[in-house]
Amino acid sequence: MKKNYIGIREARINLSSLIRDVRGGMEIIITDRGTPVARLVPAEGTELSLEERIKNFESCGLIESFPCCDDDLPTPIELPRGLLRRCFEEEKSDE
Repeated sequence: MKKNYIGIREARINLSSLIRDVRGGMEIIITDRGTPVARLVPAEGTELSLEERIKNFESCGLIESFPCCDDDLPTPIELPRGLLRRCFEEEKSDE
């Protein structure tokens, strides 16, 4: 969930748009002179589907849609089970 920090005065002025952003899955941290004092988060039981969240982010101007056809994507490569975990562990042990 993306977080956004906003001052009390600005939050009061822009409450409607903040509510729209929260509906889209954003978490708003309200600050008083730079100190976080409150969180504005979606209410429980109001989970949106991924498609609904994406549409909300697009309508807020947070993301842009990209015209893409799934038919243009290559077939995913099937990796042996556990390969990524082994690679990660090897990389971590090299540090």
